[in-house]
Amino acid sequence: MKQENNRRSFFCSPWEGLREAFKLAWRNLWRNKRRTLITVSSIFFGVLLSAYMTSMQEGSYEKMVEIVVKFYSGYIQVHHEEYWENKSINNTFEYDQALTDKIMVNKDVDFVIPRLESFGLASSEELTKGAIVFGIDPEPENQLTGILEKITKGNYLTKNDDGVIIGEGLASYLKLQLNDTLVMISQGFHGVSAAGKFPVRGIIKHVSPELNKTIVYMALPKCQEFFSAENRLTSLVVNIKDSDMMRRTLRNLKNDIQSPYSVMSWEEMQPEVVQQIEGDRASGVIMKAILYMVIAFGVLGTIMMMIAERKREFGVMVSVGMKKGKLATILLFETILIGLMGIASGILVALPLIQIQKANPIPFTGQAAQMMEEFGFEPYMFFSSTPEVFYHQAISVFVLTIIIAIYPVIAALRLKEIKALHS
Repeated sequence: MKQENNRRSFFCSPWEGLREAFKLAWRNLWRNKRRTLITVSSIFFGVLLSAYMTSMQEGSYEKMVEIVVKFYSGYIQVHHEEYWENKSINNTFEYDQALTDKIMVNKDVDFVIPRLESFGLASSEELTKGAIVFGIDPEPENQLTGILEKITKGNYLTKNDDGVIIGEGLASYLKLQLNDTLVMISQGFHGVSAAGKFPVRGIIKHVSPELNKTIVYMALPKCQEFFSAENRLTSLVVNIKDSDMMRRTLRNLKNDIQSPYSVMSWEEMQPEVVQQIEGDRASGVIMKAILYMVIAFGVLGTIMMMIAERKREFGVMVSVGMKKGKLATILLFETILIGLMGIASGILVALPLIQIQKANPIPFTGQAAQMMEEFGFEPYMFFSSTPEVFYHQAISVFVLTIIIAIYPVIAALRLKEIKALHS
């Protein structure tokens, strides 16, 4: 029985020792509340500012992606395999319901939109301008891009409409109003001449300034007739129920859909947007690194001051029998607890603050607003509340805390009792 008790105490003692060290560390922190609160506050403000800055960055990226996805490309597109390298109407494909059914089988797909896109010359009297022509199925297209909400004059297209909707900039340049006639000239499928007159049903203010100056929307059957491309499409736009599922959906579609078709994500179609986001994100990392360095040196300075002030105390503790290893463990726990309190308080305050800011974006005014609108962005500072905004900061600051905790551990292990007692 005695041997069994000794064995049990042998296995339990390390955990009991750690629990005792933890209790001592917690009590030691509140022996000097002012010093502890100052150190925790520095971590708190660092986490809060870092989370706020990251939320602003990610919010602007999310809005940028939303503009690309919802106002033009969609999350995924299916083309003829030669279309993206050579955007010619000759590289269209014939619409096949079986292909749409194959896409819709995927549980993450919300809906599929057929499109026919090409280029042409838009004219009115003596004025001419290059235009991008979109042949659309009005109802599903509006589900993705919300064209109806952006029409400033006139009405939206019907399924078999013979009219067009044009951008405000194009209408202004060609001096066209509602019910005026737009003349379009282009090259149709396999070199057939394409020419036609179309009444202006509506005028749209597109989010993209470039598209606003060049966009022409036609009902899909009329567009196919104009380009002599009956039942042909340049793309099937695939909308995803949840943007987080895009990569899985893309992988599944690429496995299911083979030649002569090609499946592309918005990232593959708009690499310049991805590069812009990554470049801006890198600059944000540098700013956060500077902020973390300030936090780290602030905490390290406080810890060094604490060690210097308590050197005599440590000397007495070691002299009366406390092992240096246990003293080092106590100091390690003290540093970690300071870090955890700062992180927890920073995240707890950042969560509701960022949620409020997400629901109420900060508006820009004056020249800043005008400049953002010229680049195709809404004049607001948007915020993101994705989990990454919070746990990235928590992990980063916790790692810094662990690194800083090395100093008091080394100081405890290298403590000279005689010098400490006379300090």
